[in-house]
Amino acid sequence: MSTPHNEANKGDIAKTVIMPGDPLRAKYIVENFFENYKLVNSVRGMYAYTGTYKGKELTVMAHGMGMPSVGIYSYELFKFYDVENIIRIGSCGGYLPDLKLFDIVLSDNVFSESNYALTLNNDDCHIINSSAKLNSYIEDVAKENNIDIIKGNTVCSDCFDFYMTDVNKFLERVPKDFNPVSAEMEAFALFYNANLLNKNASCLMSVVDSKFIKNVATAEERETGLNNMIKLALDSALKF
Repeated sequence: MSTPHNEANKGDIAKTVIMPGDPLRAKYIVENFFENYKLVNSVRGMYAYTGTYKGKELTVMAHGMGMPSVGIYSYELFKFYDVENIIRIGSCGGYLPDLKLFDIVLSDNVFSESNYALTLNNDDCHIINSSAKLNSYIEDVAKENNIDIIKGNTVCSDCFDFYMTDVNKFLERVPKDFNPVSAEMEAFALFYNANLLNKNASCLMSVVDSKFIKNVATAEERETGLNNMIKLALDSALKF
């Protein structure tokens, strides 16, 4: 079977999917880390590849930018392709002064002002949790490989926070005890879909900008400078 957004047949998608936002990052991952792979979806240029990493079958599929995009792709993977686990790997803005470019953040809970849950499921929900099980595997693998990660709550916005007129006004609306460490644009929809459909989802992010950092990572640096995060996600997927 296929969907209007995914031409893959049901058996073409592995039980565990690694999801970067950028289709070219999906291509980069399989070209640099997989033993073999095949392209199973190219609809709208949202590439999905299935192959093997250290002998385990995995799928790497892009999800685009923003909650509507990741919401569609992750919902279909969970609902129609019997995917059990999704690890989103992406970029984020840092909200802690000690975060440096390309530090790795593991999302715990996510807050969003979005009405994604209300529209999808008539649920006035604005805070959603990641999978404790997947996060535990990721933390264990990070420790085994001496990879430093920062685990904490994150915010998920409908626009790029770097372009907000006043990000501090946005942060004033975040629940007082939430204490976000970073911001991105997709994890809420992914986690909500996983919770709704009794699946598992985690989100790993690399810091690419911050109000405390003058430099902003370039598009090329974002594509190639995230290898520690990519390898952490792939090695963690071997545990599932």
